[in-house]
Amino acid sequence: MVEDQLVARGITDARVLDAMLHVPRHMFVDAALASHAYQDSSLPIGEGQTISQPYMVAKMSQLLNLEGHERVLEIGTGCGYQTAVLSRLCRRVYSIERIPSLSERARRNLRAARHANVMLTCADGTLGWKEYAPFDAVLAAAGGSEVPDAWIHQLRDGGVLVMPLGSGSSHVLIRLRKRGAEIIEERFDACTFVPLIAGRGA
Repeated sequence: MVEDQLVARGITDARVLDAMLHVPRHMFVDAALASHAYQDSSLPIGEGQTISQPYMVAKMSQLLNLEGHERVLEIGTGCGYQTAVLSRLCRRVYSIERIPSLSERARRNLRAARHANVMLTCADGTLGWKEYAPFDAVLAAAGGSEVPDAWIHQLRDGGVLVMPLGSGSSHVLIRLRKRGAEIIEERFDACTFVPLIAGRGA
């Protein structure tokens, strides 16, 4: 997976490649889908949500330029796979999932995979996690037509935010850098993500 899907498509960050090599993706999908776990495709995880394709997980992680000392806010824990990758790249991950059943599933998965530097909560991700702000980086695994103000406010000066931006199923991966009152935007791959939804799920 790492050589054929990541290196071949331009993932060059050695720490990201190492994390992708050591996080067992099959532990984060249903047993019936385990044989497909290392294909370069998204897979269903229930509740209308998906685990992102390995390339997109690696690409978003690489765009954060993490060095190991950072505190990262993740929006959309899902099954916990992206969370696990991030946990190998930074000091601590603060991850929010709005759907209770997925939040609990991620908790079990991350415990089984022994990722201890992660804090999880089931809440409205569009509000961020003010209690632990400011964050060095924000990564959102759901696509929206705009960036919630709370994420910008909770990002430290000099911090980076990566998310899919767009409407419907058409998104583009963006990176925002916060420089005082200025927000610098860069655009990357076209992509498709589940929609960003406000509120906590039932």
